Amino acid sequence: MTQTLVSDAMTTPMLTLDAETPVDEAARGMLEAGIKSLVVVGEACQPEGIFTSTDALQVAADGAPAGEATVAEYMTTDVETVSPDEPLSAVAKRMVEGDISHLPVTDGDGNGVGILTTTDLTEALSTAEAPVR
Repeated sequence: MTQTLVSDAMTTPMLTLDAETPVDEAARGMLEAGIKSLVVVGEACQPEGIFTSTDALQVAADGAPAGEATVAEYMTTDVETVSPDEPLSAVAKRMVEGDISHLPVTDGDGNGVGILTTTDLTEALSTAEAPVR
């Protein structure tokens, strides 16, 4: 039996945006794509942050005009990433322990190649023939 890897469950391509994108544009993109996060990238598609539906909620709670607020003002900048070759079970444990819902997947050069979400993990478990190890 082979071990399930992050690459087996991750979503590709991941949707990305620039940190200076207005929040209303980012929120519209998430709504249209039916997703709950966007990866903020800099040069060479390297993750610099993540903007989630929870961040969009914070904009509303602050009463900030969504067309004037930027993703940079609300995104999480302490972004953890994961390699596509890591065992899914270890990453799932890391996500649970760190209360992480979205993990950008990066290659050896640090470039974004996908994203792993709790939804991806749920799907992987629901279609697994055997427990994820």
